[in-house]
Amino acid sequence: MAILCNPSTGRNVYKVCFFFADAKKLSSNVQSSKNSYLYCQELVRKHDYENFIATLLLPPGPRQSTIAVRAFNVSVAQVQDQVSQGLIGQMRMKFWSDTLESIYQDTPPAQLVALQLHEAVRQHKLSKRWLQRLISSRENHLSSKSFQSLSNLEDYAEYSASSVLYLTLESLNVRTIESDHAASHIGRAQGLVTFLRAIPYNSRRQQVYVPIDLLVQHKVSQNDILKGTDGKRMKDLVFDVASSANAHIEKARTIMPKMPSDARLALIPLLSVVSYLEQLRNADFNVFDARLSQRNPLLPWKMWWNKFRGKI
Repeated sequence: MAILCNPSTGRNVYKVCFFFADAKKLSSNVQSSKNSYLYCQELVRKHDYENFIATLLLPPGPRQSTIAVRAFNVSVAQVQDQVSQGLIGQMRMKFWSDTLESIYQDTPPAQLVALQLHEAVRQHKLSKRWLQRLISSRENHLSSKSFQSLSNLEDYAEYSASSVLYLTLESLNVRTIESDHAASHIGRAQGLVTFLRAIPYNSRRQQVYVPIDLLVQHKVSQNDILKGTDGKRMKDLVFDVASSANAHIEKARTIMPKMPSDARLALIPLLSVVSYLEQLRNADFNVFDARLSQRNPLLPWKMWWNKFRGKI
């Protein structure tokens, strides 16, 4: 009691109390951050495996931010994939839109993806517009997921896949026109390949999202796709989409020598796109070939080797 009567000593006691209170709060925040990161990491690993492998090759800080971005992308994409009723889908999109606003106001909700994305935005000053495009691209296709043309499909890929690559570049502190230009082409190629890979899955669910102009041009009916037809007309249709993806890859590669070396790390997902197109060519552009649904066990090694060589 006598010790506490000393004003100076009393102030020290209070300082110690505040120190332990702050330490406890810091420990809680660290644990919360760790939990949100592990949750996001598992979400991306489960639903976006090839991009997850590519993300692991980034330095620790950019890796955590990119995992957060990709977890946000997966969460938003799942609304489009899992919700059949438009109103419910709009409500869920509204949640993510409001969540994004809260993140940029430094008041994220107690949701694990939101908490990790807030940390990424705070650390790397991620551009809000790219994250908004991840929402708007899916929101615009809630009522009708079909595309009128191949050009519409490419625009969708730009708003979704390319936006993630722009954010990955920002996490690496790369903000150059050349890097963004290359990322745009790679994102479009990645979106086209994702579309091709999804055709068998969607057909099993009695869904067809092939652009109407391609169906008309190649005289392929929706029923042909639902039946898993692998005839010449269907292969020609797939070849056209694959050719467009390859054209974007070639364009990106002409730009890459002008990019900063760090930018190449952000664009490593290109290797999974190239790998699928090679497998598709070996399958004679039969998108229903069962071998195309199998993971390439050499892909992680190829990604690591290309990072080591500094090439894509």
